[in-house]
Parts: sequence; structure tokens; C-alpha cells
Amino acid sequence: MNALDTTLLLLSSAVLGVVALRMLNLPPMLGYLAVGIVIGPHAMGWAQDSSTTHLLAEFGVVFLMFSIGLEFSLAKLVSMRRAVFGLGMAQVIFTIVLAMALCMGAAIILPQYFDMTWEAAFAIGGALSMSSTAIVSKMLTERLELESPHGRQIISVLLFQDLAVVPLLILVPALASNSENLPMSLAVAGGKAIVVLFLLFFVGQKVVREWFAIVVRRRSQELFMLNLLLFTLGAAWLTEKAGLSLALGAFVAGMLISETEYKHQVEEDIKSFRDVLLGLFFITVGMLLNLGLIVEYGWLILILLIGPVLLKFGLIFALARLFKCPTSVALRTGLGLAQAGEFGFVLLNQAGGLNLIDPLLLQLILASMVLSMLISPFILAKSDWIVLKLSSSEWMMQSLALTQIAARTMTTKKHVIIAGFGRSGQSLAHLLTEEKIDYHALDLDPDRISEAQTAGANVSYGDAARRESLTAAGINRAAALVVTYTNTPSALKILHLVHELNPSLPVVVRSHDDTDLEKLRAAGATEVVPDSMEGSLMLASHAMVLLGVPLRRVVHTVQAARYARYESLRGFFRGASDAADDTENMQIRLHTVVLTDRLKALGKTIAELNLNEFEVDVTTIRRGKNRLEPTADLLLQATDVVVLRGTAEGVARAEQRLLK
Repeated sequence: MNALDTTLLLLSSAVLGVVALRMLNLPPMLGYLAVGIVIGPHAMGWAQDSSTTHLLAEFGVVFLMFSIGLEFSLAKLVSMRRAVFGLGMAQVIFTIVLAMALCMGAAIILPQYFDMTWEAAFAIGGALSMSSTAIVSKMLTERLELESPHGRQIISVLLFQDLAVVPLLILVPALASNSENLPMSLAVAGGKAIVVLFLLFFVGQKVVREWFAIVVRRRSQELFMLNLLLFTLGAAWLTEKAGLSLALGAFVAGMLISETEYKHQVEEDIKSFRDVLLGLFFITVGMLLNLGLIVEYGWLILILLIGPVLLKFGLIFALARLFKCPTSVALRTGLGLAQAGEFGFVLLNQAGGLNLIDPLLLQLILASMVLSMLISPFILAKSDWIVLKLSSSEWMMQSLALTQIAARTMTTKKHVIIAGFGRSGQSLAHLLTEEKIDYHALDLDPDRISEAQTAGANVSYGDAARRESLTAAGINRAAALVVTYTNTPSALKILHLVHELNPSLPVVVRSHDDTDLEKLRAAGATEVVPDSMEGSLMLASHAMVLLGVPLRRVVHTVQAARYARYESLRGFFRGASDAADDTENMQIRLHTVVLTDRLKALGKTIAELNLNEFEVDVTTIRRGKNRLEPTADLLLQATDVVVLRGTAEGVARAEQRLLK
């Protein structure tokens, strides 16, 4: 198969796999892995392990690490240095030492399977010390846990693992050839790494802002995107040439942009590249799994799966506790890093190419590593439950957090519960304070909470999508609840809990646009405030004032639009640029139909046409230069322009009736 055949096969298989997993309410990541197993060389054999698939997979990890870098900054990384070079270094070193000891012990007990030298044991230990940056980072991002205490510990360890790959890739071949120049090779590699990171961090920091400002002044979205791809891939290429990983360079590039005002624009532009290519990476991981070996050596692969996972979990938990992490944080850090990693495959393939490891043993270890990555999403999804089972203090810590929330709201009545204390939540809290209305906010960012509490804000650490947090915040005594972040699944959970705990409580939900308007209203939202609609109202009001429309009339018009619950603004005329956002056929849209001569609709009223049958409204009729209100008894005439509003299917069927 050529490159195009391979790419089309991977994309079509990914679509089918993700659709199937979405229907089963399972993470799409598992769909990618399952697709890779099915179409890979060890199953149906449709896709081979080619350079094309490897290149696409590497790009996926590059864009993922770039996105994660956008969430960090140089100051934040410096503040994490103890976790990166303390916990991260200890994890890699102790994992290698323990793995070597176990490998040498297994070589004595089961020599027919584990006969190896200490150099081979070192290579295996290095591979097992790696965790999956791609899987863990994506899961943390989806669960909004990147900024949590355990999320920071996990990212710190993953960063050091990326750094540790460099000396490991030098040590393994050097040990295989008994090289006498090992110290010199390590010194040269370390020197190159320091020079490149210095250039990126300190020189790049000064250049990036100025260069991006020059590009932005050209006012070209195409140029901005080209510059972004050049910068991301260029930084990754630079670190690779210095012997570091592509992922590390992309992470540094993201960190540099995170300190500029272009961070949010970059984040949106890069998202589509990241998600698609990362999906292809997971497919290539699934392609490594040899189902025949699992059938033949199932018991041995099970040992190789359970043993390293439990070893890493226990070791990381112990080290995290040694570094004074709370028990719950240490447990979650261990669970998040227990699986194998993509750089482990690189180290094992290198060792296999040097004939350090027996080919059969190599395949068995690879199979167990792929399986550990397959079960990782399930472990992370159930991490809260596992922590509660393993840690008696976790109940106490959660109870303490809930007690603190309850203590702050115990004497409060008729207050507003604010879910999320970001920019919107803080603005709302400020306005409520000016009106002398009590509020209590719940947020999951410890740094934000600490600073806000110091400044006197009434905010606590808590997840508004949890029953206990809402109860502690006094939902039974509250006057209203406002969801200030744009996350529909989380908002639906909150609405479900409100329906159970206080069905009469008014709930205002913020959304990005009108896509989920009906879904949120059906779930019990009193009002849904789409960002895009509110923005259009403000634009219209300012424009009317500038055009000389009396302020009283402007205010009345905007109030009338809001009073109608945005009904008159739902939907918009879609073009080619909106195709990427049109994820559902049920989105409301506007569409114009021009009536020509000899149509049956001419001379009939809107009521007679019965377009409501298709759940379609006529919002406006333009006749010549006049705009007419679409009353039920209005007769249609030739050359009328009819503006329809409804779903894609409904609008299409209504248009057919008009043009018959």
C-alpha cells in the first residue's frame, strides 16, 4: 500500500471505531487502539508497520505535547523543579534498578523464557520506567485534572521521563558494544541538550512574542497557521537533532507561546491537528499487539502485564509519599503512571536490533506493554473509586473539604452558587457583591482558590458536578445556581443533581453556542446563555448607538431579544467555513428561498403551506426593499425571499414544498 492508501485506511477505520465506542459510551481512545489491533499486521493484516504510520503517530504526540505546553509557563515549570528532578528522577532510577533485579531473578527461576544478560535487563528496566505521555496527558485533559495536585506530579514525572530517554538511548547501544567512550558520549549529549534548551527557553522567549506580533499584523489567518506549524515542528526538529525527543521540543514551544497573548487563539487552531493525529498514534500502538502470542503464551503475558503495573504503582506511590505528597495524591499519581509508555517501545526496539533480547521475549514484553496501555483508560476512569477503597484518609480529606464548604455557607440563605470561578465566575461574583447578594463559588484550581480566598472571595475547592459538593454549598437554601464554564457534559450532570436535590432552583447555564440549547433546557436549565449570541447582542447594540438609534430604543430591542430567550437569534446562515463546526445535523440554521414564477406556493398563505410540519419557522419575508412580518395570513408572491429557520433536514424539506 502506498502512503495515500495507508492514510485512507487509518482514517476510515478510526471513524468506524470511534463511532462504535461513542455509541457504547466508552472513551474514543479505546476505539483507536481496538482499530489498530484489528487492522494491524498481526490480525487482518490490512495495515503494515510502515514509515507513514510512524510519521503520523509522531506528529500526534508532538501536537499533544505542544497543547500541554500551552497550559504551563516557564515560571510554573521552575516551581515544579522539585517534582521533575526529584520525584521524576527517583522514579526512573528505582524502576530500572528494581526491574533489573527482577529480570535477573526470573532468569534464574525460568531460564527457558527469561535467559538474559544484565545489559538486556538494563534495557528492559529502562523501557518499563517509561509511562505513556499521550494516553495520560489526554485523559488528564479530558478530566480537567492537569492543574490538580496529582496532575502536576504526573506531568512532572512524564517530563523527566522524556529527558531520561536521551541518556538511555546512548547507554543501551554503548553497553551492548562495551564502548570505552561512554562518559564522553554522555557528556556530548548532555552538552547539546543544555545548549538547545537554553536557546529555546531564553533566546526563544524574547524572539517568539516579537515574531508572532509581526505575523499577526499581516492580518492573515493562513499565515498565522503556517507560522504556528513552522514554530511547533521546528522546535521539535531542533530538539531531535540534539538527541532529545520530538515531544520535548513541542512542549517547550507550547510553553513559550503560553506566555504571549496569542495563547487562546493558538489553542483553538491546533486542536483539530492534535486530536486527529493523536488518534492515528493510538492506532499504531494497537497494531503492535500480536493476538497469536496472547493465545499461545497468555499466562506469561498476564504475569508480564500485572507484575510491572503493580511494581510501578507501588514504587511511585512510595516515592510520592517520600516526597511528602498526601496519600490520595500519591495513589492517583501511581495509578496514572503505572502503564507502559511509547518511548518504552523505542528502547525495546533498539535493544532488539542490537540482539540484546531474545526475539520471543521481546514480543511477549511488547504485547504486555500494549495491553497495559489498553487498560490504562479504565484504571484512570476508576481512579477515584480505587483511591477511596485503598485510602481511609481519603474519606477524611473529602469530608474535611465538604465541611469547609458547609462551614462557609452554613449561615447563608438565598445565595447564588457559582460553578466555576474563572473569568466569568469572578465577574459574576463582583457584580453580585456590588448588589449585596451573597454567593458561594466552587472551583477545582487550587492556586486560583488560594489567591481568591486571600483576596476575600467566597470560594471553596469542590466539584459542582458532585452531589456532596452541592449539598455542602447549601443547594437547599440557595436562590439560584449559575454554571459559568462551557462544558455541556458537566452542566448536564449538575442539572441532574439539581433536579434531585432542589427541583425548583433556577439554574443559568453558560454555553459556547446554540448547539446544545435544547438539550440543556430539556435537562432543566432555566436559561442558557450562549457566548456567541450574547456577543452578537452587544455588537448590535453598540452598532445601533453609533448609527444614531436612540439609546432607549436600543435597550428595549436588546431586552426584547433576551426576553424572547434568544429565540429570534437562534440559527445563522452557514457557509463553507462553518462546515467544521456543524457536528450535528440537528443544529438550527437559517436558509433563504427565492420564489420564482409558476410555483404552487404563490398566492397561498404561510399557514396553508403548513411548514410547521417540518419544525421550520418563517422568520422574515423580503419583498423588494421591504421586510415583512411573516404573519399566518400573508400571501406569498413571486420574487419574495423567504427566510427559513430549522434543522438541516427540516429546512431542505420545507424548501422542496415551497419550490414545488
